[in-house]
Amino acid sequence: MNIKLTDAELLIMNVLWQEGDTTAKHIFECLKEQTGWSINTTYTLIKRCISKGAIRRTEPRFQCHALVEKNQVQEEETAELIGKLYDGSADKLFAALLNSRKISKEQIRRLKDLVDELE
Repeated sequence: MNIKLTDAELLIMNVLWQEGDTTAKHIFECLKEQTGWSINTTYTLIKRCISKGAIRRTEPRFQCHALVEKNQVQEEETAELIGKLYDGSADKLFAALLNSRKISKEQIRRLKDLVDELE
């Protein structure tokens, strides 16, 4: 896939991933309070996502459909983060998460379960 989305474009995509296929106007309505964007800004960002191959537009009413799944984007963003900040080492990222003390005991338990499943 290898589509690089900006933070603003990810906000657009998150609406589609949560709501499913919807109109550009609905995306604007979902994001206007959170972002303060005008309808033109929202439409411009949607068009950027279209040009990157992340969204397909159909008519009537500027209907939007996500062409990439959230987990695909998450995997690519995670790989990029690990490569950039943790020298390509997932265990360094994992250690940083654990050392941050910002995760709950429940989250630690789930991480342990995930590690156990991988072994």
